[in-house]
Amino acid sequence: MLLTHAGPEIGVASTKAFTTQLVALLLFSLNLARTRGMDAAQEAQAVRLLRGLSAQLEEVLAIDPQIAALAEHFVEKHHCLFLGRGEQYPIAMEGALKLKEISYIHAEAYPAGELKHGPLALIDEDMPVVAVAPNNALLEKLKSNLEEVRARGGQLYVFADTQVPMQEEPGITVIRLPETDDLIDPLVFTIPMQLLAYHVATLKGTDVDQPRNLAKSVTVE
Repeated sequence: MLLTHAGPEIGVASTKAFTTQLVALLLFSLNLARTRGMDAAQEAQAVRLLRGLSAQLEEVLAIDPQIAALAEHFVEKHHCLFLGRGEQYPIAMEGALKLKEISYIHAEAYPAGELKHGPLALIDEDMPVVAVAPNNALLEKLKSNLEEVRARGGQLYVFADTQVPMQEEPGITVIRLPETDDLIDPLVFTIPMQLLAYHVATLKGTDVDQPRNLAKSVTVE
């Protein structure tokens, strides 16, 4: 058993359970890497990043008013697409899941590299596209995918850290997150996804703690 130490969760659409699971899995991975001869300097760097995670997440929470304003762009929409590459694809999935669970807007996530194999056919000005864009080795490929969205009139909302060379222009809104590291950027990028869903649901007047038709897995079989 690997405890997350998340504490009691009030909402059915659990958020902290997801983030604490990410931390727990990272700690497990680091412990496994140590037994396989992980370099001491790498381990020290990983520990330093984890100890600084709280401060980074405080910086993310500081842009909450910006995310709340962004949510107004989604309230009247009926569909939304989330894109991510590599380890950011599960983060895009979390964003889509939370949006559909508590705002009742149909949302799906897709690996950005497979955009042409289906969801690109759905892109138009009425479907917002949310992209998770940390400054990593896959950034240029992701930017190419985003250009495909723009070429078809899609409205892009890109969550990018401060090192990503991307400018706002008509059809592209960039939300800046603090500079981070590949090891922990899934955690840093998860929080804005969850906040966006929360603010959209609040604007729509839905019950963010008790979404319709849903129940916790621990209460039903």
